[in-house]
Amino acid sequence: MSVLRTAVALMLVAALGIIAFAGMTDGFRVVTSEAARRLAVAERPAVVPDVRLAGADGTIRPLHAALASDRRVALVDFIYTRCDTICSVLGNEFQQLQREIVAQGLQDRVRLITISFDPAHDDPATLALYAIRMNANPALWQFATVADTRKLMPLLASFGIVVIPDGMGGFVHNAAIHAVTPDGRLARIHGLGEFRQALYEAAGLAAAGQG
Repeated sequence: MSVLRTAVALMLVAALGIIAFAGMTDGFRVVTSEAARRLAVAERPAVVPDVRLAGADGTIRPLHAALASDRRVALVDFIYTRCDTICSVLGNEFQQLQREIVAQGLQDRVRLITISFDPAHDDPATLALYAIRMNANPALWQFATVADTRKLMPLLASFGIVVIPDGMGGFVHNAAIHAVTPDGRLARIHGLGEFRQALYEAAGLAAAGQG
């Protein structure tokens, strides 16, 4: 009888563990917090803060107005121009995205936006030089930073970007490619190395009327 009770207890513990794991993984669909966040964003796109952006061309515009007037789905990343590690990887992927947008004839559906989280250093002139370095086509790829530094942290938080000073004048940060629709909603998140999937889904969002 004791053996039976032990077996039943073990089965109950296992069942509770499975239920708990299912809850933590959103019904077994994800196994990491980042994957869970990506799934949540895809299923329930959230409006990002309407911050004012200072562009490399010197103009200042609210983010939502810039998105709405353009009507294309924007693939957005966050960098700082002095970064020579993860930002270089992002820059390379955005260069490839720029080429793919042209190759696939998606110029009227998808565009690229790079936002610096280092407004103290990355003023419009610095961003303009960085755009030249990236061989960016201004019709497809724009660069900006926040016009009001008080709005930076809420913007980063809405995209899930974490930025920590490294003690040497630079920053440690995570990175991703974010698809934002013309109505200002964060609709997809893709990791490094997933730029082709990011473009495919951005084109799909545009074709579905979200761009």
